[in-house]
Amino acid sequence: MLQPVDIPMDKVKERKIYFKYLRTDKLPHIWCPGCGNGQVLKAICFALDRLGIDKNDVAMVSGIGCSSRTPGYFDGYTLHTTHGRALAFATGVKLARPELNVIVTTGDGDCTAIGGNHFIHACRRNIDMTVLLFNNWIYGMTGGQVSPTTPETHYATTAPYGNIDPNFSIADLAIGAGATFVARGTAYHVTELVNLIEAGLKHKGFSLIEVLTPCPIQYGRRNKMGIVDSYKWLKENTLPLKAWEKLPEEKREGKLPRGILHHLTDRDEYTERYYRMVEKIAGGNE
Repeated sequence: MLQPVDIPMDKVKERKIYFKYLRTDKLPHIWCPGCGNGQVLKAICFALDRLGIDKNDVAMVSGIGCSSRTPGYFDGYTLHTTHGRALAFATGVKLARPELNVIVTTGDGDCTAIGGNHFIHACRRNIDMTVLLFNNWIYGMTGGQVSPTTPETHYATTAPYGNIDPNFSIADLAIGAGATFVARGTAYHVTELVNLIEAGLKHKGFSLIEVLTPCPIQYGRRNKMGIVDSYKWLKENTLPLKAWEKLPEEKREGKLPRGILHHLTDRDEYTERYYRMVEKIAGGNE
C-alpha cells in the first residue's frame, strides 16, 4: 500500500502551493516514471494560485485514462466519471453551479474517440470550462491501443505493424467545432503551460489546452523513444507560435506551434444564455 508523502510546508513556496491544492495523503501518485502528467497537475495548481482561485471554487472532472486520475490528487470538488463522458458531466456541473471554475482533465482517447461527440458539442456550445487534453498519442492506461492522435506508421498494441489511420489535429478539430479559446503546450515547457492554463481559466467560454505529454511506457517503449528522447522531441519539434509562423511552409513539416492558437471574445457564453432563457420563461415572456 502506498504511504502518504510528508512534504514540509516551511521549505519552499512550491510546497506550500502543493499543500494548498493537493490531497497529499494520496501521494505518491501512480503515474509511470517519465510520464508528464504530474507536470500538468503542477501547472494547474500554479495557475490557480496565481489567479487567487480557492480550491473550493473549483470543480475538476475527468473520464477514464491516465490523465483522468488527476482529480484524485486535487483537494477540491472532483468528479471521476465514465469513459468519454467527462464533458457531459462537466456541462451538468457548470449549468447547476455556474459560479464554479470547471476544469476537465481528459486524454486524446477519452476525449476524441469515445468522447468525440461530447467534445465537438461542448466546443460549439461555448460553455465556460477549461479543458486540459493530455495528448500522449496512445491509450496509455487501458492497454496501449491506437488513439485518434497516434501518428501514422507508429506502433501500438492494435497496430503492431504500424498505424495506417490518419491522425487528428486536436487544435484544428476544436477550432472547427467552435471553441473560442484553443492553445497548445507541452509537459516540457512548464512555465509556458502555467501561462496558458491561466489564460484559459480567465477566458469566458470554452477553453481547450492541448498538452503534449510523454508516455514512455506504452508509447515510447513501442516506438523506441525513452524518457530523455521523449522530452527532447518536445523541445526540438515544438516552437512558439510566432517563431513557427515565420518558418517557410516546407520547414514546418513535423513541427508544431505552441501558445494561444485561437482566441475569440465576441461570442456569448452558453450558461449565461441558458439562464437568460430560464428567466424569460419564468417571467412568462415566452
